[in-house]
Amino acid sequence: MKRVTFLTAWLIAASTLQLFNHSKLYAAPPPSAQEILQSVRMLETRQQLDLDGQLRQNDTVVPFHLNQNGPVIRYSFTDPDEVIELRLSDNNSRLDLVTDNGNENFPAEKLHEKIRGTGVTYEDLALKFLYWPGGRVLGDETVHARSCWKIQLTAPTRDSQYANIFLWVDKKSGALMRMEGYDAGGKLVKRFEVVAAQKIDNRWFLKQMRVEEILPGTNKVQSRTYLEIKK
Repeated sequence: MKRVTFLTAWLIAASTLQLFNHSKLYAAPPPSAQEILQSVRMLETRQQLDLDGQLRQNDTVVPFHLNQNGPVIRYSFTDPDEVIELRLSDNNSRLDLVTDNGNENFPAEKLHEKIRGTGVTYEDLALKFLYWPGGRVLGDETVHARSCWKIQLTAPTRDSQYANIFLWVDKKSGALMRMEGYDAGGKLVKRFEVVAAQKIDNRWFLKQMRVEEILPGTNKVQSRTYLEIKK
């Protein structure tokens, strides 16, 4: 079976996304939301990656280097230099700013800031939603001709820019096909969707993901950012 790794910027990851084959998730009865999230977290921490990519919005191109060693993921930006480190554990994720003096907790007040003027925020890199408690499997829907579980997650605090998140997970492969973030008023504000994959060293990886910022209450796309991974 093909497997696709989605390199987190949200990461979803924020970020990486991997197609995985985990038979436990797809046996009857349907898996719970927490069972699905637990498997995503477990597989995410097993990656070994060293790739270049870019965030692209209109004429703005932001190159970055991504290095992952198990549960530690580093995003390195230039002009100006900035290194962000994401650590994934069993119970939470931690976003750090890497400095000459070592790692510092990433400032909470900056989590909602956009990265270099693109539609991706630092919170999107942090993948906090993978650790939100509860959640519901709402049923199944088709995305890009694939049958998917649709999952709803509710933010446990008001710290997130999203009050609710909806995920679409491929039933057969386990791929996260789409993510939508909603504000406290129940209005769609951002959509992440995998557009294309590519084969690198005999493994399938993300090639392009589209991130759309939505004008709340209108479903009108205000901006499109593309996260692209180079061979």
